[in-house]
Amino acid sequence: MPEPALPGMTRPGIPAAPPAGGPATAILDAAVLGPAPLPGAPAPRTTLPDRSRQRARPPQPRPLSVLRVGDGLSLAGAAAAALALAGVLWFEISPLTGILGYVVVAWCLFVVFYAVLVSFDESLPAVADRVSAVVVTSLGLLVFGALAFVIGYTVFRGYPALLHANFYTQDLRSTLPTDPVTKGGVLHALLGTLIETGIAMAIAVPFGIFAGVFISEVPSRLSRFVRTIVEAMTALPDVLAGLFIYATYIVIFTHRPSGMAAAIALAITAIPIVCRATDVVLRLVPGGLTEASYALGAGQWRTVRLVTLPTVRSGLTTAVILGAARAIGETAPVLLTAGESQFTNLDPLHGPMMSLPLLAYTQAQSPEPSEVARGFGTAVLLLVLVVGLFAIARAIGGRGPGQLSAGQLRRRGAASRRDLARYERRASARAGASLGAGLLAHGSPDDGEG
Repeated sequence: MPEPALPGMTRPGIPAAPPAGGPATAILDAAVLGPAPLPGAPAPRTTLPDRSRQRARPPQPRPLSVLRVGDGLSLAGAAAAALALAGVLWFEISPLTGILGYVVVAWCLFVVFYAVLVSFDESLPAVADRVSAVVVTSLGLLVFGALAFVIGYTVFRGYPALLHANFYTQDLRSTLPTDPVTKGGVLHALLGTLIETGIAMAIAVPFGIFAGVFISEVPSRLSRFVRTIVEAMTALPDVLAGLFIYATYIVIFTHRPSGMAAAIALAITAIPIVCRATDVVLRLVPGGLTEASYALGAGQWRTVRLVTLPTVRSGLTTAVILGAARAIGETAPVLLTAGESQFTNLDPLHGPMMSLPLLAYTQAQSPEPSEVARGFGTAVLLLVLVVGLFAIARAIGGRGPGQLSAGQLRRRGAASRRDLARYERRASARAGASLGAGLLAHGSPDDGEG
């Protein structure tokens, strides 16, 4: 609303000019009040803006993920200062030595220096965010670096043995410890690992998944007791599984080590892993899915089979991978139950059977360079085997719920086309039957003329 003009004021809110005239006063009046109105014209009125409608600008998020030039300079300066000061403190002032302690001290100083440098330009919340990001990123890089160092060192030590074809096609039945890497191989251990792990997972996967489904879907005192036992077996030393199979299966029944005994021991170690992981992923299924299935009239086990398990297929794949990795990497149960052998044995029921972890352990302990190279080469082969199993498992169960493969889509389309053709044949037959019935009810034209 415009303000009313008050006496002594030419415009609302602006006092009238003093009566003293002159050029300077006229110029000031023209600048402040504007040009003078014409005779007989209405006096111009000025309205003030409605500031109540002006809203404050919404706060903008800080671009924490963008690395600016100043951030890079802060990182570089903090790193240089931390390395220099840690070197002075660790090697010159204190009597301590060792590269590991130096790295730890330098990292702590780096975090402190970076926080100080960032605080010059940022507020306290931004400083906390920047420091947290640096700490998390540096620790992640540390873990990645440690893993890369382990893999790189293993490949470097086993590289002389991996270059020769005999390493993959021969066993050690006629190889002496002093023989070069051009003679002998790990074929017997590779086949033994595949046989033992295959039998172990054939036992552990169904038992572990069924136990996980029972724990998650049948809440009762028995299921809680089973969950307690499974959690206790997860932390059970693996050598106890080997001792148990040795005292029962070998001493009572077979009286000799075998690959089957090792497979059963490995299955005992893998079942708790598969069961525990299955229970965890089943808890993540949304309750609305199962409630919708029950609302449509499906029973509990039909819901589990058609709704719950397909939904957590990726999680079940992870459970199988964890169980297989636990079974493949075991050495103590295999040593107690399958023994040690230098020749190839494909019969898991009779005779000792070698495995890759046990061969890597025995070969790496030898003082001979050729056997040490075979041991590290065996470890590299074991890593490749684990990665291959992981890739196969991801290809089988890595798709999300409701996602079909190309073959499944083709089969689904072919089935739909067959159903459509069957429906069309039924509709044609039904239409023909209806036409015939109508003709019989009303009589033919020839019958009417007769």
